[in-house]
Amino acid sequence: MKLVRYGERGAEKPGLVDGEGRLRDLSAHVGDLAGDALHPEGLAAVAALDANTLPLVEGDPRLGPPIAGTGKFICIGLNYADHAEESGMDVPPEPVIFMKATSAICGPNDPIIIPRGSEKTDWEVELAVVIGKPAKYVSEAEAMDHVAGFAVTNDVSERAFQIERSGQWTKGKSCDNFGQIGPWLVTPDEVADPSALKMWLKVNGETMQDGSTATMVYKVPFLVHYLSQFMTLHPGDVISTGTPPGVGLGMKPPRYLKAGDVVELGIDGLGSQRQDVVAD
Repeated sequence: MKLVRYGERGAEKPGLVDGEGRLRDLSAHVGDLAGDALHPEGLAAVAALDANTLPLVEGDPRLGPPIAGTGKFICIGLNYADHAEESGMDVPPEPVIFMKATSAICGPNDPIIIPRGSEKTDWEVELAVVIGKPAKYVSEAEAMDHVAGFAVTNDVSERAFQIERSGQWTKGKSCDNFGQIGPWLVTPDEVADPSALKMWLKVNGETMQDGSTATMVYKVPFLVHYLSQFMTLHPGDVISTGTPPGVGLGMKPPRYLKAGDVVELGIDGLGSQRQDVVAD
């Protein structure tokens, strides 16, 4: 299934995309795509519905993030061997974990807002994993039983805030609208292999990132297992799994976003995003 949330920010309704690509309203059956609705039983109940009987949504409404109630937005750093190389860093012996504030989450086509004082706002196309069933001390073999689905995310980053100022990476990752997610939450039955997905990102029509989850060092089942050793993962929690090469920081000379730019990105089977870049 391809699940969505649509409508004005803060008032989104749940929906799904039918087999012909049309948006259908789920609000008579699901309060929101959060909590128990993301549990395997909740997703099975939605899958059992006849999509053709659900009301069609007219027009072209704004899409919000495809899940609600996210308690944790967990990011994995340097998780692509080729991205670590372009960054001049070694692949870490264990996953690098940092948090992105949940207030950064927005819809897939909402603008990238360059924060005040920023000169190094950067892009990162990433595969997001959404938790559907609580995970605590799960094995790698059991990990996928806890995944509700996958989505595209743009891990927008302000490199000066992240790297050049003292402290941790969080403040360079958590500005408003630094976490576009969507357009869809795609359930695992539609993703044959999350370790073999083509991913791309363009700025003003120029391809910057052209990679694949195949170069991901720590794969999805391991990441869910690994994180669950340190914290309980809850329904709606998001794991952003790292980015392939081609970020602005790695260019010679580095290249960063400016107001007026347009960013487009996507992952095969998971849809695409388009964002206008604006100044705060």
